[in-house]
Amino acid sequence: MAIDVHGMRGAFAGPRLALPLRPLGTGTARRRPPVTALLTGALAVVEAVALLAVALHGLDGLLGGPSRPAGPVVAVGLLLLAAWIVLAAGSGAAVVDGSGRRMLVGVAVGELALVALLGVAALLVPVALPLALPGALLLAVSVPVGKLLLAGSPSVAAWLAAGPRVVERRPDPAVAHRGLATATLAVIGLALGALALVGPVDDPLGPGDIASTTVTAH
Repeated sequence: MAIDVHGMRGAFAGPRLALPLRPLGTGTARRRPPVTALLTGALAVVEAVALLAVALHGLDGLLGGPSRPAGPVVAVGLLLLAAWIVLAAGSGAAVVDGSGRRMLVGVAVGELALVALLGVAALLVPVALPLALPGALLLAVSVPVGKLLLAGSPSVAAWLAAGPRVVERRPDPAVAHRGLATATLAVIGLALGALALVGPVDDPLGPGDIASTTVTAH
């Protein structure tokens, strides 16, 4: 009796599973950020730049004034201000990248609490402000409220739900064009060496020489 090899293999092999085909390009294709995400990131970056400008403008007058605070107080204040600036800009970049909005919401809530404390302090202690107190508070509150409204929009929620943006890996141009990079480096090295050898060199002054300068009056 002849034994069919294909038949035996089909008899002992397990059943095949029908897996759904995955469409090509779904792992790398990514749509662009929505306008609301871009506006959120832009507002956060503009706020960070404005905080830096205000800090640089007020730091000169604070350190040069007669009522200069102590060194540890200045160091702690600068550290807190630097952290605020970095968190403000980084939270906006995280929303644009699609990583999340938790940091942005936390920074905005902290800013609202700070504005509330400053408003209470301004009511208790009279302070000279460029604007009236209601106008100054409204202007200060508009930035964190705007960030919260933009970050809570449906388009930003859908953008963040899709996950962070897929970074496309590109080959290193120095590795891909190793010969051209080596030749360019060799040409630059030869040019610098030739310039060092051929270029004119001023005669140095001796121990007893005195440099003389001639001034011609017209």
